[in-house]
Amino acid sequence: MNFDELVDRHGTFSVKWDEMETIYGVPKEDGLSMWVADSDFKIADVIADRLHEAVNEGILGYIDAEAPYRDAIQWWMKTRHGWDLDTDSIFTTTGLVNGVGMCLDTFTQPGDGVVVFAPVYHAFAKVIRNAGREVVECEMVNSDGLYTLDFDAYDAQMTGKESMLILCSPHNPGGRVWTQEELRGVADFAKRHNLMLLSDEIHQDLVFDGHRHIPMPVATPDVIDRLMVLSAPSKTFNIAGLHTGQVIIPDPDLRARFKARMLALSLASNSLGQYATTTAYSPEGAAWADAQLAYLDGNRQVFDAAMAEIPGLSSMNLQSTYLAWVDFTDTGMERAEFTERVEQGAKIAANYGTSFGTGGENFLRFNLATPRSRVEEACARLKAAFGDLQ
Repeated sequence: MNFDELVDRHGTFSVKWDEMETIYGVPKEDGLSMWVADSDFKIADVIADRLHEAVNEGILGYIDAEAPYRDAIQWWMKTRHGWDLDTDSIFTTTGLVNGVGMCLDTFTQPGDGVVVFAPVYHAFAKVIRNAGREVVECEMVNSDGLYTLDFDAYDAQMTGKESMLILCSPHNPGGRVWTQEELRGVADFAKRHNLMLLSDEIHQDLVFDGHRHIPMPVATPDVIDRLMVLSAPSKTFNIAGLHTGQVIIPDPDLRARFKARMLALSLASNSLGQYATTTAYSPEGAAWADAQLAYLDGNRQVFDAAMAEIPGLSSMNLQSTYLAWVDFTDTGMERAEFTERVEQGAKIAANYGTSFGTGGENFLRFNLATPRSRVEEACARLKAAFGDLQ
C-alpha cells in the first residue's frame, strides 16, 4: 500500500491525463491533472492478484459467479454500513451513470421533471436531458462553507410535473455527509411530492473521522416503496474502468419492474467486474480501503491548509470524498480570470464549477486522490498563481 508511488499514466488512454491538454490547454509535459474522479493509486494487491488469476486461466468465457458476488456486497453493506440487505435486491449495471439511466427509463416518463440538489455531480443532468426528462434544480444553501437543504423553498418550486428526486449521498462536489435528520427531510420531501427517490451512495466508503454515512434505507425505512440505491466499489478501489455498479432495490414490486426492464434490454455484468467486486468487498479489501482513507485525510489537510493561506480562496469543509470544492468568489475575479490562473499559471486541470449546475459558478473541483507530492506541488503552484493577492 504505497500511496506515495508516482504512476505515470500518460499514454495509457487515461481520460484524466491523456485528454487534459486537449480539454483544458494544460500541457502534458508538466501539467497536473486533478479533474476526472478516478485516483492515481494502484489497485489493491488482492484485487490485482485475482484479476491476474482470471486472465492467466486463459479463458474469459461465460461465468456464473452471482452467488459469491452478491454475498460479498451483502457482507460489505452489513459490516461497513449497518445495512442488512437482501441479495435478491441487487442488480448490476455497467457503472452508476448507466444505473441512473436505467432508473429513469424504468420509473419516469419523457417530459417528467427530475429534481436534483444543485450544484451536484454533472452526469446527472446529462443523463436526465439525454433521456428526454427535465432537470429541476433545487439550489442548496452555502452556510459558511457547508451545504444545507431548504425544503420550504423546494416545496414552493414543485409544480406536480416532477416524478423523481436524485440524491447524492455523500454529496459530490460538496463533500457533505448528510445527517439522519437531513435524510429524514429528504424522504419526507419525496413523499410530499410523490417522487421516486434515487440515492447515489458511491462515495459511502470515503467518509472522514467525525462523520458517518447512513444508507437511505437504514435512515428512512418507511420510503422503500419509492427507493432505489446506487452503489459501486469503483471510487473506493479505483476500478471505475471495469464499469460495474449496483442498483439496489429493497421493495419487491419496484424490483420486479426494474428486472423486467433489465431483461428487455438484455443487460448483464462482466466477469472481471464481478471478480474485482467480490475480492474488494473482503477483509483484505477493507484493510486497503482504511489505509487509503487515512492517506486521503492527510492530503485533505495539506490542501485545506494551503487554500486557507491564499486570500480569496476557500476550500469547502470536506467531510467525505477525495474531491475538494474550492470557492474563488472572494478573489473578486471573473470566472475566466481565476480559471486562467489555475490552468495557465498553475498548470492544473480542475473541473469547472459551472458543469455542476446552479451555485457552482465560482468554484473549481480538485481531485486529491493522488500521491501527496503532487498535492503539495499543486498547493505551491496555486500560491504562486495567486501570489499577488498575498
